[in-house]
Amino acid sequence: MWWVLKAGLSMALCLGMSSALPLQPAADDAGAPLTVVYPDLGEPYRSAFATIVQGVEDRQRGRLARVALPNDGAAAASVVDELRQRRPRAVIALGRSGLKVAAALDRQVPVVVAGVLSVPEADAQSFMVQSLAPDPALLFARLKAFVPQARRVVVVYDPRHNDWLIKLAREAARSQGLELLALEAEDLKSAWRRYQELMGSLNSRRDVLWLPQDASTVDDATVLPWLLREAWDQGLVVCSSNVAHVRRGALLALYPDYLELGRYLGSTAQAMAGPAGSVPASPKGLHALRQVLTAVNTRTADHLGLDLRASGQRIHLVLPEQ
Repeated sequence: MWWVLKAGLSMALCLGMSSALPLQPAADDAGAPLTVVYPDLGEPYRSAFATIVQGVEDRQRGRLARVALPNDGAAAASVVDELRQRRPRAVIALGRSGLKVAAALDRQVPVVVAGVLSVPEADAQSFMVQSLAPDPALLFARLKAFVPQARRVVVVYDPRHNDWLIKLAREAARSQGLELLALEAEDLKSAWRRYQELMGSLNSRRDVLWLPQDASTVDDATVLPWLLREAWDQGLVVCSSNVAHVRRGALLALYPDYLELGRYLGSTAQAMAGPAGSVPASPKGLHALRQVLTAVNTRTADHLGLDLRASGQRIHLVLPEQ
């Protein structure tokens, strides 16, 4: 199963990232070297995809074809036929519906998939997939800057969705001098048991709880409020891959910079569209997001006795808003 980013998207868009021009319903730029395929959805997704496309255009040295994907499956099939006739030199496929189109294209067409959190392993082997999940290396670096005393990061995750991310997190933790305790849970019930066992044993002087974007292990209605309340009472640091959790009381989160993501996708696709052998092939598989912004909760920082200014880190979003 693959997912489009949902949690925290509305908040991210209100940070000035929704100023992109509206996406055009379709493009008639036959023969354009680069084509962006995106789902035709309502807000807040429309603004997010529009901002990504704006970033792609910033890096585009030629014409850019934009193709909107309707929700109708039959209509989407006609889009695939249209792209086969156009034979673009590279395709940027956004969202779940973009991934479906990418999977149906000839393998001779270079494709970059983005705007998803994760994809099935078989799809990740077919083309480069730029996930919306922030790179743990960046998250842990920010964490150590804000919380120098941190020694261990604890995470509960669903291996069906985030096994690839935890592999990256293990190496990222080692590079920051952190231990990573990763506990598997395949549904909310088992995750709930994991958290209940953990919260009585964590050491607030050295342990940090990390919440990945995973609906199987964290839900907004029951698990998240309980975790944040327990963490507050115990003086435990909580970091997250979801900016919405910072509004609720987590100390720190990274979230997508959609404009910079689009610029990166544009540059990558341009390189892929170059003459054969002129540039190295982009690695296939899932790639964690490095085009990120930082959000912190100053009320939580004050409660934990942390001086965020001493870190020297740039903070893009301060919560709660004054």
